[in-house]
Amino acid sequence: MSQARVTPSAVFLLTLPPVLWACNAVLGRVIADMASPMTLNLVRWCMAFVLLLPLAAPVLHRSSALWPNWRRFMALSLLSIGGYNALLYLALNTSTPINVTLVGASTPVWMLLIGRLFFAKAISRRQWLGAALSISGVMLVLSRGQLDTLLQVRLVPGDFYILLASAAWAYYSWMLVHPTSEPSSLRTNWSAFLMAQISLGLIWSGLFAGAEWALGFGRFVPSWQLAGILLFIAIGPALLAYRAWGAGVARTGPSVAGFFINLTPLFTAVLSGLFLGEVPHLYHGLAFALIVGGIVVSSRR
Repeated sequence: MSQARVTPSAVFLLTLPPVLWACNAVLGRVIADMASPMTLNLVRWCMAFVLLLPLAAPVLHRSSALWPNWRRFMALSLLSIGGYNALLYLALNTSTPINVTLVGASTPVWMLLIGRLFFAKAISRRQWLGAALSISGVMLVLSRGQLDTLLQVRLVPGDFYILLASAAWAYYSWMLVHPTSEPSSLRTNWSAFLMAQISLGLIWSGLFAGAEWALGFGRFVPSWQLAGILLFIAIGPALLAYRAWGAGVARTGPSVAGFFINLTPLFTAVLSGLFLGEVPHLYHGLAFALIVGGIVVSSRR
C-alpha cells in the first residue's frame, strides 16, 4: 500500500482518538477501585454493543457477510477489543502511569517493524527520524522537562502488558488496511464493521473476565458515578475513537497513523492538569512540537 498524504480531515480523524483515549486513561484511574480491569473492559464493550445495535443489527443475521469471514474478525477483536483494551486496563493496575505511557510510546516503532516484517512495508529514514522525534516528545512530557525523572524510571513485570498491548494494536492497525476477501458492503459500512468486531470481541472479553473472577480478582461496585463514566467510555473511547481510527488509518496508512498515538500522553497530562487545577507548562508546548514534527517528517514523501 502506498503512503497517502496527510490531509486536514485525516489529521482530525487521527487526533480525536488520542483525545478520547486520554479521557479514558484519566477516568480509568478514577474508577480503578470500583471495577477490576477485565470486568471493566467487558462491561464497557457490552454497553457499546447495545448502543450500536440499532445501527448494525443486520450484521448479526445468519446470512450476513460476517460469518464467512469470522476467523478474520476473531483475530481483529482479539488484538483490539479483547486484547489491547484488557492489557491496557491491566497495565494501569499493575504498573505506574509513567511506566505505562513510556512503554506505550513504542507504538510507532511497532507500527514500522510489524509493517516491515509481516506486510512487506519498507521503512524510510524519514520514518525512523519521525519515530525518534515523536518518542522524544513523549519522554519530555513524562519527565516534566527534568532528565532526572526519566533516569529514575524502573521497569516492572507489569510493563510487559502494555508492551504486548502496543504490539497488538500495531498488528491490528495493519490488518485494517491489509487486502482481504471481505465484501465492500461490510468493510465500507463503519457501524457494521465495528459491530462485527465487538460481537466477537465480547467472546474474548467474557473469557478474560470469567478467568479474572475465577481467580478471585474480580471486582465491580455499582454506583451512579461508575455508570456515568462507563457510558462515556462506551460512547467516546470505544465507538467514536474506533470509528475515527479506522477511517484515519484507511486514509494515511498505519505507519503514519501510529505517530498520532503519541499525542495520548500529552493530552493525558493536560487533562490531568485541568482536573488538578494546574496550568500547562512550556514543556507541554515543546513536546507537542516534537510529536507533530515526527508526524510531519514521517508523512512526507
